[in-house]
Amino acid sequence: MYSGDKMIGFEKYIFLFLFGGFGYGVIEVAFRGFTHWSMVITGGTAILSLYLIHKVFPTMPIIIKSLIGCGIITTLEFTVGIIVNKIYNFSVWDYTGMPANILGQISLSFSICWFTLSMTIFAFFYFIEKLLNYKKS
Repeated sequence: MYSGDKMIGFEKYIFLFLFGGFGYGVIEVAFRGFTHWSMVITGGTAILSLYLIHKVFPTMPIIIKSLIGCGIITTLEFTVGIIVNKIYNFSVWDYTGMPANILGQISLSFSICWFTLSMTIFAFFYFIEKLLNYKKS
């Protein structure tokens, strides 16, 4: 049985997953012109991971959180890439032509993007918390 607080927590995680999934899909469509359903799941998982880092380590410097976030997103991208591109041959992306890539699934350039995106998302989490705490006063 869920109390009101637990259900609100569960709903928050669902919202974050959907926000991250669809948000990432929109970013992909804006930059590449298309996306794939696997990217919605990956984006949702990524933002939930970043949120958990934010909540579990509230005093950790944002640079360190962003490095961890970059590592998590890069690992997610590699794992999903191996599954959807190498095992199932969906050909969602291929970084083979990019420098510093591994099996065409991840690249240094995109890992730098994930660091920047992580930093932006952590800053957003801080901003929302400050805004919500301000309204409680």
